[in-house]
Amino acid sequence: MNGGIVRVLRSSEWAAGLAVLGLQACAPVEEALKPTIWTNSVGIEFVRLPPGEFRMGSDSEAAHLNEGPVTTVKISQAFYMGKHEVTQGQWEAVMGSNPSRFRACGQDCPVEQVSWHDIQEFLRNLNEVESGDGYEYRLPSEAEWEYAARAGTQSDTVLGEPIFLGKRDAPLLDSIAWYSGNSGVDYSGSVNCSEWEERQMAFRRCGPHPVGGKAANEFGLYDMIGNVWEWVGDRYAEYPGGTVTDPSGPETGLYRVRRGGAWNSFANTCRSPHRMGFMPEERKRNLGFRLVRTD
Repeated sequence: MNGGIVRVLRSSEWAAGLAVLGLQACAPVEEALKPTIWTNSVGIEFVRLPPGEFRMGSDSEAAHLNEGPVTTVKISQAFYMGKHEVTQGQWEAVMGSNPSRFRACGQDCPVEQVSWHDIQEFLRNLNEVESGDGYEYRLPSEAEWEYAARAGTQSDTVLGEPIFLGKRDAPLLDSIAWYSGNSGVDYSGSVNCSEWEERQMAFRRCGPHPVGGKAANEFGLYDMIGNVWEWVGDRYAEYPGGTVTDPSGPETGLYRVRRGGAWNSFANTCRSPHRMGFMPEERKRNLGFRLVRTD
């Protein structure tokens, strides 16, 4: 080196340089030059996830009836997944208001009390604000969500199979999830949880927490389990079984899917494969979302 300033070329600059030489950039080079973490103008951070294959659903001892049949899913393209659940501050920056029940939790806490339809309006506004970047924001598919939550694992959590000592008592969850066994808080407007049975920890008040307070999974994503449930794009239906590529759910159906469990959820729902169907107009104090960004 000659002591000069070193600058990393953008992928477009790299490709342009090759074109001058009469060469063409190969796909692996282009992919390698894309950032692994990206932040938009509203401050929403995204992590680039690679293509891959996983077993969607569960046949473990803790599995619920709607978590099967276990289906092999291929994710054919890399995509950017929200590093965190969308926060109250980010929602307010896009929409100009904050619908959350737990506003006293703070701007870095997940937005909640938003319906699936509310999120579609948020997406329209966000895509308009960010239209110059050439990207599209949307809810993840159910398959993308579970792929992201599992982060290369096949057990019901990224740490293995949880042992349930009570309805609200699974110590394995402590390092990765806010759930009904550990979600004690002291801000105003929180929920009286003093009479919740079979709790791991004794608190008088409970509620959601600021995003990123627990450990990330192997993909670098936070709160995939617990804190608030997360809407996904798909309508609710039984899995197809067999092997599928980039599934996006059925074309028709009344219910949309929510994933991940929440601060007031029983321990056995805070698992990577767990899912529930919900009416898309519903707004709940434990229900929010995270985003996907596609090229």
